[in-house]
Amino acid sequence: QVQLVESGGGLVQAGGSLRLSCAASGNIFIINVMGWYRQAPGEQRELVARITRDGTTNYAEAVKGRFTISRDNRKNTLLLEMNSLKPEDTAVYYCNVEDYALRQYWGQGTQVTVSS
Repeated sequence: QVQLVESGGGLVQAGGSLRLSCAASGNIFIINVMGWYRQAPGEQRELVARITRDGTTNYAEAVKGRFTISRDNRKNTLLLEMNSLKPEDTAVYYCNVEDYALRQYWGQGTQVTVSS
């Protein structure tokens, strides 16, 4: 089992920045891919960005050039730097881990609200 705790959400004006953090604990040796997902009210949960253990990243088109995902494998942390935030980025952001058996683990979510 892997436990995930997110932090760093909040309220920000359009054009502003936020940094989300996710701390992983438990059986960290099974962690393969880490990622961020988000879910806006009335919408399905969607991928924001993900990063493999060797650092390969991919991003949703909507956030390319504005968000940066990174991970520290020694500290078992995942970061998401969000710049040039837009009102449409408003959502609950979830930390996600996929292990080598393709099992998924989720954090409790952190609210990001971008005002116009």
